[in-house]
Amino acid sequence: MEKISMKTPLVEMDGDEMTRVLWQMIKDELLTPFIELKTEYYDLGLKHRNETDDQVTVDSAEATKKYGVAVKCATITPNAARVQEYDLKKMYRSPNGTIRSILNGTVFRTPIIVKGIEPCVRNWKQPITIARHAYGDIYSNAELRVSGKAKAELVLTDEDGRETRELIHEFDGKGGVIQGIHNRTASIESFARSCFEYALDQKQDLWFGAKDTISKKYDHHFKDVFQEIYEAEYKEKFEEAGIEYFYSLIDDIVARIMKSKGGMIWACKNYDGDVMSDMISSAFGSLAMMTSVLVSPEGVYEYEAAHGTVQRHYYKYLKGEETSTNSVATIFAWTGALRKRGELDELPLLVRFSDKLEQSVIETIESGYMTKDLTLITTMDETVTLNSLDFIKAVRKTLENYL
Repeated sequence: MEKISMKTPLVEMDGDEMTRVLWQMIKDELLTPFIELKTEYYDLGLKHRNETDDQVTVDSAEATKKYGVAVKCATITPNAARVQEYDLKKMYRSPNGTIRSILNGTVFRTPIIVKGIEPCVRNWKQPITIARHAYGDIYSNAELRVSGKAKAELVLTDEDGRETRELIHEFDGKGGVIQGIHNRTASIESFARSCFEYALDQKQDLWFGAKDTISKKYDHHFKDVFQEIYEAEYKEKFEEAGIEYFYSLIDDIVARIMKSKGGMIWACKNYDGDVMSDMISSAFGSLAMMTSVLVSPEGVYEYEAAHGTVQRHYYKYLKGEETSTNSVATIFAWTGALRKRGELDELPLLVRFSDKLEQSVIETIESGYMTKDLTLITTMDETVTLNSLDFIKAVRKTLENYL
């Protein structure tokens, strides 16, 4: 077949360890044979981030703002052991955190549904997408250990030097702990708009829950911001699209989610989203079967797998040992980015190719050909466990039948 042409480049962010190996396999076997792949390449591997003092991460995020669509490989967020292993100049921050901050985006994570990999919750028939507000709250907190009798106060000093004080607690001689958290109205507004935009893009209902009855100022502010933006900017659009925005207490949302059939976008505050995205991925089968897309309020998209770099498999690979690493979420990162690029550039062949590649992945697994992690959890009686490359080649064989 004639290769599919592209108009505008994708921003391509390469990564680390086993996912970097899979990245090249996917390009060689599933993309470049069929597409005249046009990308603006950035190497976000830890070694290159160190060589550039992490400027490459900033450059990749700025390029994403320019071109509108990016695809990212999983990357290492270094700890002390990694600093020593890679002889780093310093302990660099998470690339995802840097990119998220520059794009001012919200992370949406969605499980990939495959027959034979059944959800733990039997009534879930459609994927549930978690939208996590990845800013503030306990992730940028201030904490103190209270060693004895003391009075803790919340103090706000405005620009004129005036103080407002609120008693937190008067501790007895045994002390305790205190924590200060914050969020910004501008960040909450960006979170809300990203959620509403993504719901319209996916044509799915949007649910949001917080604890406004207990947190009458903090959580209530989230509720108010969402409602104000919905009423002013999105109510008519949602009605035209035939979708719903639904708010309730987080307790009620969790209960409703468990009884639902799925198929909605669930907007969560930072901590709720951190916890619930792992719950959703595990309940649907595997983190290796979960997509992730960062969406900015301006409609910029950055696609990646929800999982990490698969370090254990990489060390086996370096020893020349066979690995059976699941590449599904990484493949879907590419298809998501290519589909969005095709939609924006009005390239129906590119959109169709992305759809067919995703169908090929699902059909390959449903035919019993899968990586070891899926073999261990499938309800199928007969399966064939494939190594990392052979699974990708099996997907290619299925794809060629489609094309």
